[in-house]
Amino acid sequence: MIAKLFRFKGGVKPASHKDESANVPIRVAPLPSKLVIPLRQSARAMARCLVQPGQIVLKGEMIAAAEGPMCTVVHAPTSGTVRSIEPQPVPHPSGLPAPSIVIEPDGEDRWIDRKAFDFRSATSQETRNYLRDCGVVGLGGAGFPSHVKLGPGEKGIETLILNGAECEPWITCDDRLMRERADAILAGASIMRHITGARRVLVGIEDNKPQAIESMRAAVQKLGEPDIDVVAIPTRYPAGGEKQLIRVLTGIEIPYGKLGTHFGVQCFNVGSAAAIHRAIAHGEPLISRVLTLSGNMAHPGNFEVLIGTPVGELLPLAEPRADTNRYLVGGPMMGVVLQSLETPVIKGTNCILAGSPSLFPTPPPEMPCIRCGECAKVCPAELQPFEMYWYSRARIFGKAQEYSLFDCIECGCCSYVCPSRIPLVDYFRFAKGEIWAREKEKAAADLARERYEFRLAREEREKAEKAAKLAAKTAAGREKAAVAIAVAEKPATTPEEDAKKAMIAAALERAKAQKEQAHPENVSDLTPEQQAEIAAIENRRAEIREMAKPHVRQDD
Repeated sequence: MIAKLFRFKGGVKPASHKDESANVPIRVAPLPSKLVIPLRQSARAMARCLVQPGQIVLKGEMIAAAEGPMCTVVHAPTSGTVRSIEPQPVPHPSGLPAPSIVIEPDGEDRWIDRKAFDFRSATSQETRNYLRDCGVVGLGGAGFPSHVKLGPGEKGIETLILNGAECEPWITCDDRLMRERADAILAGASIMRHITGARRVLVGIEDNKPQAIESMRAAVQKLGEPDIDVVAIPTRYPAGGEKQLIRVLTGIEIPYGKLGTHFGVQCFNVGSAAAIHRAIAHGEPLISRVLTLSGNMAHPGNFEVLIGTPVGELLPLAEPRADTNRYLVGGPMMGVVLQSLETPVIKGTNCILAGSPSLFPTPPPEMPCIRCGECAKVCPAELQPFEMYWYSRARIFGKAQEYSLFDCIECGCCSYVCPSRIPLVDYFRFAKGEIWAREKEKAAADLARERYEFRLAREEREKAEKAAKLAAKTAAGREKAAVAIAVAEKPATTPEEDAKKAMIAAALERAKAQKEQAHPENVSDLTPEQQAEIAAIENRRAEIREMAKPHVRQDD
């Protein structure tokens, strides 16, 4: 047993309204006329479609593959024919449609071949990959991929927590699951313990669920594993929040931007544990879940529903009363108004709540904030909602972030106690959505700028490379031309020609020498008049030679 329980700051105690649906066993919803399976089962990732219209699929067949580390596989909830792949309504505050696969059931409910997975002989990574391919996600509402949460983390997992608190009013699907399928939940916990290597397992359940606590403790004794404790915690909303439950059971406070794995602790919904057991022991992917139908209904209860079932086909099972004027997906604190009854059940849908003017009166008009500080007193994240409200409303999103806007878990405690009836959570969701959209635009702009700069750098590089190649080619051409000119100026000769030229040159040299040594005869004893006449003759010869030079070819 744990030594003591801790407390988290803030929180409220709204009327629970659990008994309306918790006293009826889980019933199996009938096969709907069509199934609408969104490719985006959570806000984090969208799966890649693998089927085409007209294709026949079997129950449990993979119809969309995981894209990215935060995505899981999507499967056909029953056998039938793919009728279309088109945008369909999804349970989201925006009311915008999302790409979905529409399947028409054939009524035969034919399964694919299934077999158990031997997780004890497989590595932890292989088991996590198998759970990813089985489409197992958190069933507490957020839909976080279980294979990611089962990762080793930085320090490993010391404590594994099963979240059975189910603190929000009206919702009782986890309560009934713990009462009826406690063995499957603990079998899943054992599998998760084996994957993570956790030393101990804590099961946190609010003390307003005594039968669930009793059932889980009996299952622990039957299982016989050590260091598994079922702990009753005080009933206070939002004790079922992951960080709040970790704080209550271990005293560890998880700051924003950190995960439980940073502190050696990890938290899973009890429904996720049961789904992991079904996937490992029976080879069944996550194609159905237990959800609560409650509120303004004649026969509220919990139903095992196929993923993709339109809400409009579920409502007759609980018989909404005539004065019902709206429906919520989720509970009254964190739920969103359903925009269309064609909206399907997704993996994170834990409750469909019918509202009426008497049960959920129309809220009075919003009044100005009086800065009473009540919202700050009940905030479990210890924030200042009134400051976040002012900046969110004024669209000064930077200042809203300075007040830790993204620490807000959107539990609705601030809106619940606000005397001015300000829908604070709506403002916070709006601000978060705007910030995410701007960051997405900025990321797209940064990517476009980087691509443009990369293109400019590539063009400059290619231009420089082209200039270098041209310069090298020009230099090579000049060198080649210079060699050709040199060869042309000095024509090649054969050895015979060179010997002949040498003989001619030698003969010329001998003739020149003989001429220099020769002296004209009969020139001795000349009178001065004869010598003058000879000199005049030589001068005329020289003049004639000079006059004849322009008319003599150079190569002669």
